[in-house]
Amino acid sequence: MKNKEQLDQDVNQPTDDQLVEETTQIETEVNFDAEIEESKLEAEIADLKDKYLRLYSDFENFRKRTAKERIDLIKTASEDVLRDLIPVVDDFERATKASENETDLVKIREGNQLIFHKLVRILETKGLKVMEDLTGKPFNPDTQEAITQIPSPSEEMKGMVMDVVEKGYTLGEKVVRYAKVVTGS
Repeated sequence: MKNKEQLDQDVNQPTDDQLVEETTQIETEVNFDAEIEESKLEAEIADLKDKYLRLYSDFENFRKRTAKERIDLIKTASEDVLRDLIPVVDDFERATKASENETDLVKIREGNQLIFHKLVRILETKGLKVMEDLTGKPFNPDTQEAITQIPSPSEEMKGMVMDVVEKGYTLGEKVVRYAKVVTGS
């Protein structure tokens, strides 16, 4: 026979049917929670994909727009300089017509000098500068190109610029054309 404690334990223990029902209920709750969590994750993934596609599309549009703007800028960058050079071309045309009938070479030379100085002033206003006074100074490979060497008249003239064959030009701090020089050896 069972004692009273054993009978109390038997009464408090669930039956197999109760256990199956409880297990089924727990599984249903877990599956329901998993489905909710899975649908939340799928919605979040879809949202992130949408944001990624929009961001990628915005970046592609930005890249295309800046490339187009850059091309337009390059095409029109020299417009300002060219507009300022047109009067110089006009002056050359007038000087050429006037020199056909002119016999005084001094007047022709003065006219050419005026046009030349006008052209130089326009280029200087645009930032173009001539590299001046290179003769007698040390050779600088950053701004000069040595086209030949000649024997130097003295030992201290070795490595110095002896003559400038073509002037060099800078635009701001950038070398536009290197000066072609003759150095002493």
